[in-house]
Parts: sequence; C-alpha cells; structure tokens
Amino acid sequence: MDPTRRGLLATAAAVTTASLAGCVGDTDAIGPYEPDGESGGATPEEMTASPDEDAVAETAIPIADDQLPVSYSLETLRGEVIDGGVPQDGIPSIDDPVFEPVEDVDDRFREDDPVFGVVREGEARAYPQSILVHHEIVNDEIGGESVAVTYCPLTGTAMGFERGGVEFGVSGNLVNSNLVMYDREGESMWPQMLGTAIEGPLEAASLREFPVHWSTWSDWRERYPDSTVLTEDTGYVRDYDDDPYGMYNPVSGYYREDSDPIFEPLRSDDDEPPKRMVLGARPPEGPLSIDHETLAAERLLEIDHEDATLLAVHDRSIDVGHLYRNPDGEAFELADDRLVDADGDSYEPDEASLERVYAYDAMWFAWTGFYPDSAQFG
Repeated sequence: MDPTRRGLLATAAAVTTASLAGCVGDTDAIGPYEPDGESGGATPEEMTASPDEDAVAETAIPIADDQLPVSYSLETLRGEVIDGGVPQDGIPSIDDPVFEPVEDVDDRFREDDPVFGVVREGEARAYPQSILVHHEIVNDEIGGESVAVTYCPLTGTAMGFERGGVEFGVSGNLVNSNLVMYDREGESMWPQMLGTAIEGPLEAASLREFPVHWSTWSDWRERYPDSTVLTEDTGYVRDYDDDPYGMYNPVSGYYREDSDPIFEPLRSDDDEPPKRMVLGARPPEGPLSIDHETLAAERLLEIDHEDATLLAVHDRSIDVGHLYRNPDGEAFELADDRLVDADGDSYEPDEASLERVYAYDAMWFAWTGFYPDSAQFG
C-alpha cells in the first residue's frame, strides 16, 4: 500500500447523504461543522475519578489494572456527549460473525480496499472496512477469548478490547466525533478512543486493549494467507458496496485529509490537516502522536519523550506502525524489512525484543481533541 494512502482523508462537506449507516444519522439536519478559528469549548483538566471497586470486582468485563490517561474530567466529557442521530443499537453490532478462509474470498475486494487485521493466540482475522462502517462493533471470539473489534468512521480509529463474554453495542451518541460504546451488562458508556467509561456502574474504569491493524486486502492476504475474513453474512440487510461517508479506494468524501469534521471537536488545532493520520499512544509519561506518513518514510524513529526513550517502527508488509519502549537506547536498524539489534539478532517489526507500547491510528483532529497536550513527533 502507498504509505501516503491513509494520509489522504476527507471532506465533511461532501457528506450529503440523508441517512448515514455509520456514527451519525441525518447529516442534512446537522450540517458540517464550520470552524470559526477559535478552539473548542472544552477545557483540559485532570481526571481524578476512580472506579468503584465493588463494581470492578463484580463485572465480567476484563478491566485494566491501571487507568488509561484522560485529559478531561468525566463531568466535562459527559457534558460534551451529543446525539449522533441514531438510537441505541440503531447501528447494529455484529454479534454472530461469520468468517471464511482467504482463498474463498475470490474477487469480493479490490487490492487496496482497507481491512482491519487482528492476530491473537496465533489466529489471524481480517475485518473489511466496508462491513464495519455499517456496524462499528463486532463481538467476536479469537483464540478462545471474547473480544470486541471496533471502528469509528468519523475518527478513523480501529481498536480492540477484551470483553469477557459481555457484548458491546453502539449507544448512538458521540463525544469528540468518536463512537460511544455501551456494554450490555450494566450499560456503562465507553468512548472508544479513551477506552474508559465516562458514565455508568464502571465509570472511570478502563478496558484492556489490543492492537487492530489498519491495512489493505492485498497486504493482509500476503502477510497472513491463513487468515479468515469477516463475511457479509451479518444477519442484516446492508449495501456493503456503499460507504455513506465516501470512499478510501480512491479517497473521497469525508475521508479526505483536508476536510473539516462534521461536529465541533473538543479542541481545534490547525497544526495539521484535520483528517491527517497519526499513530497515537498514551504511555505513563504522557500522550504522544507520530505522523504516519513521516514514520512510513523514515521507517525507524527514535523518540525522546519526557523521561522515556521510545522506538517507532514502520512495518512495510502491512503499512502499520509499532511503538516500543527502549530504555537503554539500544541501537536498531532495518534490513530486509526486519528489525536488527546491535548483536545482529533480527526480528519481525511486530516482534521486537522490547516492551510494546499500545498505539493506534487516528485522525489528527480527534487525537488532539482528546489529548490536547500530546507531544508531536514526525
């Protein structure tokens, strides 16, 4: 895949469809957000809330040992939640996904069509963007573990969460244009990008995350030929050939890089085009973003971030970025698309002998809205 492909994303003004199947409902009623040159109204402030210990002990949902960082109080975030134009479950999650082997897909996809890839416990799966744009959440089981594979078209974020057998659904609400999920156990509300509940019994608790890789059909198929692929047998009647927001192959509509978001973001920032893709991470030292296009060009980036030394690696085989903690400043280089350390030992870009830092792709406006004090690299 052309490393700049996902850096070319799209104009909200082009979204004129009367009823969207994704995050929003009636865009004619809403109209695109038109920036006035001023920042959004939300003021960053430390989140001090702690999850209820009894609720955490009783839930079947796997809860992270440590809270993920949140740059606003939960009260502020709740005040920024808006109606996305559809009711709860108006965008139906896929709860009984059906998969087929790569070799059975035939010509259902074009080579550069985007897919979201997951590898867990040696099992590889691909979730076509053309399907997830209509459903946003797939409640699945991979490697014997219950997981939720999620995608928000408005923020360009594909993320995975462990769910412990509890299903997640689409609430119909948004915050900072991002999908607000709800769990079907106690109906806590979870903005996808935060991975932290802002309301409900599990308020202030954070989910356990795992990587979902944004790739293309041809790249994923070549790297993981034994992968299985989500089919259109979802139990719902949808036109999976029609993306209500535009198109990624070629890029058009909402996905163009220089377009404005439909809704006012938490914070406005003109440092980058609104829909430019960044690799975002939230280590304990503080949030940071890495320009995806720069990483794809440089292949390796050494990053000094507060008291941490990090290493960002571009995996050319599926056009994704990986981030590692490199406390000793160990020297690495790329040779034949493998990561080589100072001793000459080589690794696949996603299997370095370093501690992985969870990171995911996001549109710039969404990342800087949630993490306004994020450090920028690349």
